[in-house]
Amino acid sequence: MSLFRDDGIVLRTQKLGEADRIITLLTRGHGRVRAVARGVRRTKSKFGARLEPFSHVDVQFFSKGSELVGRGLPLCTQSETIAPYGGGIVTDYARYTAGTAMLETAERFTDHEGEPAVQQYLLLIGALRTLARGEHAPNLVLDAFLLRSLAVNGYAPTFGDCARCGMPGPNRFFSVGSGGSVCVDCRVPGSVVPSPQALELLGALLTGDWGTADACESRYVREGSGLVSAYLHWHLERGLRSLRYVEKS
Repeated sequence: MSLFRDDGIVLRTQKLGEADRIITLLTRGHGRVRAVARGVRRTKSKFGARLEPFSHVDVQFFSKGSELVGRGLPLCTQSETIAPYGGGIVTDYARYTAGTAMLETAERFTDHEGEPAVQQYLLLIGALRTLARGEHAPNLVLDAFLLRSLAVNGYAPTFGDCARCGMPGPNRFFSVGSGGSVCVDCRVPGSVVPSPQALELLGALLTGDWGTADACESRYVREGSGLVSAYLHWHLERGLRSLRYVEKS
């Protein structure tokens, strides 16, 4: 029997029995963790409200074995709020749908429980903080998060130089299967010809050039979001259910 303490973001919750919940978190030290929180659905629960999606929390776990993630689910015995990002997200539809897509993405990229994914964890915290504060348009924050999540998991797209031969950009064609922009000699069937402005936007989102991103026209933002969605779908092998509800500018 062991006690563990970690901080993490609540990704989702599931009802268990009459008063309990299974809480899925992306933690700093243990990656994705599922744990049982007993009694949190009762109105008198002291920490049930802290274990809601988007919450950044400090959690204590109780495990029957020597490892946090083992044969059975650990118990979540204590929880303290670090940052209640949900307060600035759930009251706005655009922020809520974008945030939900972020949580689903983080869970999909951490499919092995108990394996640390510190870069993905830090990306998620930064994105939720930005989203909750309303610093940029929600769909831009989401696309930036999706692109950077792809990058830290080894699927970084290129929006300038050719992804296949390295020819310096800008290049006219874009292929999700080839890894991004491709030159005329490397183009493959199914390649598209996006606008230069959309590719410039995506490059800005990937590198954190918010001045360029915020100034981009809405038609190029929509075009860029379509490319991000297609690229993500290709590498995850199936799309995100929550993306269909995200508002497009």
